[in-house]
Amino acid sequence: MTKPVPHVSAMSPYALAELNAPAGKRLISLSQNESLHPPSPHAIRAAADAVRNAHLYPDPEWAELRQVLAQLHDIPAEGILCGNGSMELIASFTYAFADASNAILAPAHAYPFFRTAAQLAQARFDIAPEDNCSVSVDALLAAVQPDTRLVFVANPGNPTSTRLPRSELLRLRNGLRDDVLLVIDEAYGEFADHLNEPMFDLVKRGNTVVLRTFSKAYGLAGMRVGWGLFPVHVAHEIRKVMNPNNISVAGQAAARAAILDQDYMAETVRMTSALRLQVTRQLRDHGFDVAESFTNFILIRFANPELAQSADAALRAEGVFLRPQGGAGLPHCLRMTIGSPEDLEFSVSILKRWKQEEMA
Repeated sequence: MTKPVPHVSAMSPYALAELNAPAGKRLISLSQNESLHPPSPHAIRAAADAVRNAHLYPDPEWAELRQVLAQLHDIPAEGILCGNGSMELIASFTYAFADASNAILAPAHAYPFFRTAAQLAQARFDIAPEDNCSVSVDALLAAVQPDTRLVFVANPGNPTSTRLPRSELLRLRNGLRDDVLLVIDEAYGEFADHLNEPMFDLVKRGNTVVLRTFSKAYGLAGMRVGWGLFPVHVAHEIRKVMNPNNISVAGQAAARAAILDQDYMAETVRMTSALRLQVTRQLRDHGFDVAESFTNFILIRFANPELAQSADAALRAEGVFLRPQGGAGLPHCLRMTIGSPEDLEFSVSILKRWKQEEMA
């Protein structure tokens, strides 16, 4: 039998959400941070129209999509790369800029795929402690080693839901060596854009990258379209390890149309944020510890892992699936995606009942 290379053999498969509802129960998935809305109707029509050209390979330069992204964010189109979700771009970073001779650094409770990407590149994965589920710039800077090549920070964070202000990200960048590449993953950036603290200007320094995605606020998770702004010399190297035909014709068309319908996206963000605030207040009123969120999900923190597992079991018994966070170093936490009002109301009612039974 042919054996895999050792570093792949030693890896665990990337943990996906478990979605097996009990017999007779309707599945309610609040575990994958999908949008509570389908895509813009303009995006749906654009994708359907694009299928007529499915016999042709997609544009490997994503020209039309890059153009509208550049116009919207007032950034240079030549610095934009698009990926099969932002996960492809994250993995491509590690292939191009890290190997077994150096290290990748991230906060302790960072997006778990950062670790997977480091393992694929055979790079050492270092973590820095966080401060109450918030990234600590001081801890990150203290954790930098002579062989550190990449620093990943998700902002807002997943699964923590918290965010660093621009001033702290600037302090992080200023405190890193010039040869350390800082990657700011803004997968949930649209949910914090109202704070008016864009980070794209940091890319001009030549050692910072900002990533975004269409999977969350734009409701295109199934189309797998991510993008980022890169220093040109960094983009040149990353293109060498990317699939040259990575985003389908339908995906590119849908993403472009979604960008052009900013009103629809803004309404999705507004409704999501209102529901998030409502659910947070309801849970806090019943004694639950819920972190402040700048995303389309909330993080519910329990006193210990056993209570989190008990609450999770009560939810799953009714067909409701949240996301346990042991893989992110938070075994006492459950992450709840902001879904429809009806699904949220049902989920909160289960948690309230569970709480009452625990206290009885």
